[in-house]
Amino acid sequence: KKLQITLAISLHSPTDELRKSIMPIAKKYSIEQIIDACKYYYSKTNRRVTFEYILLRGINDTKECAKELIKLIRGMNVYVNLIPYNEVSTKPFKTTPHTDAEESFSTLHKAGINVTLRMEHGSDIDAACGQLRAKRMREDINGNK
Repeated sequence: KKLQITLAISLHSPTDELRKSIMPIAKKYSIEQIIDACKYYYSKTNRRVTFEYILLRGINDTKECAKELIKLIRGMNVYVNLIPYNEVSTKPFKTTPHTDAEESFSTLHKAGINVTLRMEHGSDIDAACGQLRAKRMREDINGNK
């Protein structure tokens, strides 16, 4: 019996150079290798691949990045999950303005890419993805609870 699993890839960039600057694992696996693996997975399972793409202000949230991503995945059975970044004090990244996130969504959607823009929740109280962990780490370092 075949496993009914979905493959989700943390892509976060349409180019190797940019991806290496934000994800250390990108030094081990190139985007070309990832795309080849996704095509192989699809050929064996006939199941679409999900690409997770965290939007980082001024880094990977540009119209040019969206167009490069379209070139990379056009024709594949994929789903792109655009995720607004939740700022944490321990990382230099900033949140993409909502209008820019919507523009990335629109660019991909108009090109026929299956895409969603995840809604952000909890960042106003430091409870969004990644923020609670960073808060707990700060508390541990400072000896507070």
